[in-house]
Amino acid sequence: MKTKAGKWSMALILTGVLLAGCGNSGNNGSGSGSASGESSAAPSAGASAAASASPAAGEKVKIVFSQGADQTDGTKKLVAAFEAQHPDIDVEVREFPNDSSQMHDQLLTILSGQSSEVDVLNLDVTWPAEFAQAGFLLPLDRYIEQDGIDTNEYLKGGIQAGYYNGQQWAFPRYNNAGLLYYRTDLVKKVPTTWDELLKQAEELKGQGGTKYGFVTQGKQYEGLAVGFTELVNAYGGQIIDDQGNVVVNSPEALKGLKKLIEIQTSKAVPSNLNTFTEKETLTAFIEGDAVFARHWPALYAQANDPKVSKIVGKVGIAPLPAGDARSAAALGGWLGAISKYSKHPKEAWEFLKFLISEEGEKIVAINNTQTPTYLKLFDDPEVQKASPLFANHDFVNGLGSAVPRTITPQYAKISGLIQVEVSKAIAGQQTAEQALAQLETQIKAAVSQ
Repeated sequence: MKTKAGKWSMALILTGVLLAGCGNSGNNGSGSGSASGESSAAPSAGASAAASASPAAGEKVKIVFSQGADQTDGTKKLVAAFEAQHPDIDVEVREFPNDSSQMHDQLLTILSGQSSEVDVLNLDVTWPAEFAQAGFLLPLDRYIEQDGIDTNEYLKGGIQAGYYNGQQWAFPRYNNAGLLYYRTDLVKKVPTTWDELLKQAEELKGQGGTKYGFVTQGKQYEGLAVGFTELVNAYGGQIIDDQGNVVVNSPEALKGLKKLIEIQTSKAVPSNLNTFTEKETLTAFIEGDAVFARHWPALYAQANDPKVSKIVGKVGIAPLPAGDARSAAALGGWLGAISKYSKHPKEAWEFLKFLISEEGEKIVAINNTQTPTYLKLFDDPEVQKASPLFANHDFVNGLGSAVPRTITPQYAKISGLIQVEVSKAIAGQQTAEQALAQLETQIKAAVSQ
């Protein structure tokens, strides 16, 4: 490896804490030994490769790639391109629930049992530290060095997300940040604050065949922790500050939580918003049922696909609205990693290497409109054509300033605490003040473990 990401401090880790798109459940995946380079539980890349089951001459090796369900043709094209270049390796795609909390728990169950049923893992940006500490991942440093991969050629945030306790455990496939989608045929002036968004959402609801003014992720899962973090940061608050102090019980965070409750209980949103994940949000928007939607960059491709969308050509994108302090979007994304229990780590690395290659990331960028992490692709005309975001330098630069997610083995536990307490506040079972007081006590206990 030509360069290494710098060490993370707990302070940086928990700057705004908990965000976007995935994983939770209170299960922190603690299992076997400690993480990292010092860990005897995690073998070196070379050692694992030596233990690889060697196929007989002419025999194909099958590896299993686990990820959430892909509603586009992107994964099929990705695997086909890899297998064309590696006729001795077959790739089986094992689809997991798109609810990242469920996916997280299923992977933990598999890996806790030391099962070899999956080889290459798609990990949410918040999971690598947890999985590495549990001893579930193969360290990638030797592979990266062996193949001369330069980490400077990738988005820094993604590289850092896969780096924990002195080693690179996962490599970024795509990063993203939360966005505001809107109907260009209905919205005359794009709202720049959450108050403006709510006002317009209530006024425009019902126009142009819509049922809702605004849709977002309101279910008690990781997506709700993301929304909480975005609103808390938008109003100037944090959950844990740069020194690692738990500061969630602050006047600024209280403003953010109250605004989140106001949004989630507004007449502009569906009455069953507490069941909405990314999937339900996407469906409502591309069916033409919603004026505004909060989602990730990947929605853009499907919203403009005439095979599945009723609003082709009527889709606008803008930064998330601001609170008193700023607009705060959560940094999201997925990384590729190799299971320590894979019987074919060499072949698994070949596939992972293809996933993060210029060719592999380009296939995903074009077909899935997932934001690539390989920086040169932002200058590729075909990639720029896939989404206006990829040609927008402000968007690319903004990824580096998006609110970071926690890089800590305790991430899942902290996210789970937020989901429970915020859900209670939205449901009126406790006040916003009571929710933050509970979170302060519980998060302090979690980070002290």
